[in-house]
Amino acid sequence: LIVHEDHKAPIVAVNVWYHVGSKNEKMGKTGFAHLFEHLMFNGSENFDDDYFQALERVGATDLNGTTSNDRTNYFQNVPTSAVDLALWMESDRMGHLLGAVTQEKLDEQRGVVQNEKRQGENQPYALAYETITENTYPKGHPYSWTVIGSMEDLDAASLEDVHEWFKTYYGPANAVLVIAGDITAQDAKEKVEKYFGDIPSGPPIKKHDVWVAKMEGTKRQIAQDRVPQSRIYKTWNIPEWKNEELAYLDLASDVLAAGKISRLYKRLVYEDQIATDVSAYYSPGEIGSQFQITATAKPGVELSIVETAIDEELAKFLAEGPTQKELNRVKTQHIANFIRGIERIGGFGGKSDILAQCEVYGGSPDYYKKKLQWVSNSTVSDIQNTAVKWLSDGVNILEIHPFPQYTERPVGADRSKLPETGTPPIAKFPELQEATLSNGLKIMLAQTSAIPVVNFRMMVDAGYASDQFALPGTASLALTMMDEGTKNRNSLQISEELAMLGASINTGSNLDISTISMSSLKSNLDKSLDLYAD
Repeated sequence: LIVHEDHKAPIVAVNVWYHVGSKNEKMGKTGFAHLFEHLMFNGSENFDDDYFQALERVGATDLNGTTSNDRTNYFQNVPTSAVDLALWMESDRMGHLLGAVTQEKLDEQRGVVQNEKRQGENQPYALAYETITENTYPKGHPYSWTVIGSMEDLDAASLEDVHEWFKTYYGPANAVLVIAGDITAQDAKEKVEKYFGDIPSGPPIKKHDVWVAKMEGTKRQIAQDRVPQSRIYKTWNIPEWKNEELAYLDLASDVLAAGKISRLYKRLVYEDQIATDVSAYYSPGEIGSQFQITATAKPGVELSIVETAIDEELAKFLAEGPTQKELNRVKTQHIANFIRGIERIGGFGGKSDILAQCEVYGGSPDYYKKKLQWVSNSTVSDIQNTAVKWLSDGVNILEIHPFPQYTERPVGADRSKLPETGTPPIAKFPELQEATLSNGLKIMLAQTSAIPVVNFRMMVDAGYASDQFALPGTASLALTMMDEGTKNRNSLQISEELAMLGASINTGSNLDISTISMSSLKSNLDKSLDLYAD
């Protein structure tokens, strides 16, 4: 149990991570971790009804469950008055699920998952995920099959498999429960003792050893798909989640392809204009991770030309490393993104999610501090040496081209009825301050000190309903051009300044209004506001 107190709003995040994912499956029984996740929402022995509806009725948000290679999580944000309900529901499906799982429910959710698989595979470039997975890990590696599994294995899943999976992996000893929000540690502990204390701990689980499976040489696959443009994927196997070098490779990916001023974007999209998009990112895993560069060729451009440009920029990066300015920029962006994430108590990247991830993968809820320290202390040579070590060799290349035109307590919680939720709390909002400038601009300020970030939104009383009849899209086009240059700055200068400041500018419009908004770190407010005004 991990508790984080955050009393800025009367809500609480309840986040349960089970240390089991698709890597715990056996060949021939793939996709079962995800299938089981679906079964967890279809009723338990003491509440044999839809899990979503019961919590949505009391105002739950960010209510969902997900499965990865390494973990399965279930999470929701609830009003403080509904914490008991959320904990009762979570504990009932942890300790009292099997009696409610019938063959009919299994068949129903099997069909739902198989339809989800069909929908995923019916997307442009969808075959890339499975092709890369199968070709970057050796047979028998726990990451050598997809999380959703194969149709044949899903068809073969039985009630016996359900019981074995639940009894093996869904005990308290294999779970981490994070409660974050408007609750005290003492209150949270007492409630968890009440609702979870009588559930058997479950058997000990053997952990997987680290298995990076670094590749050698170059492997290549060429495939066709119903897509409009050719795309290339270059994938390397890199260290596991806890490894310090992963932090350096994360920064390397940002230097290469995060934003308009990144090396690959400037070369491929802005200067040579041979690609419509390019990205570089890493996918972290508990026993091994992957680094990937992806680019989509501009219509009419040979994919080989795009690949050559990528290789040239990567070779230059490996030879010289990032500049100090580039490293400072991506460090600022990394820390700014982390700060914005922890404004939320729940959901992906929120406080409860980070704490659970750090405990499950790192063995300590504050492991994020070590990761942030690695980022803060990293040097140009750290980034260069690590990139040379992992990205110089052992790459898998996938080309996708368009088709031719042709311990138990004696007494637990009362499970004869649902807990009372109490009176819904009253949310407190910051007091609005108003002023009008001499030029007539009206200003409203809502002051909060939750995180050191200042957000602006300027609203103009004209949307796309104001477009001239013969020129639809004028408002949208005008807003889109806002970051393409001013009298004082060109597009690349704007992008670079935003990145260096850890700020962002966004625009949008609807029928009646247009908006230009900015998010700025408080420490860089004056410079950000100068850019915003320009």
